[in-house]
Amino acid sequence: MDSTSAAVATAVTFVWLGMVLGISFLEAPLKFRAPGVTVPLGLGIGRVVFRALNGVETVLALVVITAVVLGEPSTAVVVSTAVAVLLLAVQLFAVRPVLNRRSDRVLAGETLPRSRAHLCYVAAESLKVLALLALGISVLTN
Repeated sequence: MDSTSAAVATAVTFVWLGMVLGISFLEAPLKFRAPGVTVPLGLGIGRVVFRALNGVETVLALVVITAVVLGEPSTAVVVSTAVAVLLLAVQLFAVRPVLNRRSDRVLAGETLPRSRAHLCYVAAESLKVLALLALGISVLTN
């Protein structure tokens, strides 16, 4: 990749990776351990935080896609980018709507069993972390 595209792709990829790690794997589980945070309060906070995260992720994905398209990338860079973006799309358009409907029900007072959709989101998030790491390394070594 040319140096400008590579620099942009690298920086944005690692910012994206850091945000996902910090919010999904640190903030999200810890908020429920804080004193006084009830499940409805934690869900409300989580919805706001993840809506913001996913919005920022969308912008970062568009920047990475642009840098990759303009930078004459290797196959590894293209594949890693595609996987990360595809996983984000699955989260946004397939899993998040299910989670939002479920959290609406919990916030309305229903008691529901554990959600498989949540496990799907976590699995997609974990795979996205690996894809972003692979992308960042691929761009650096390209």
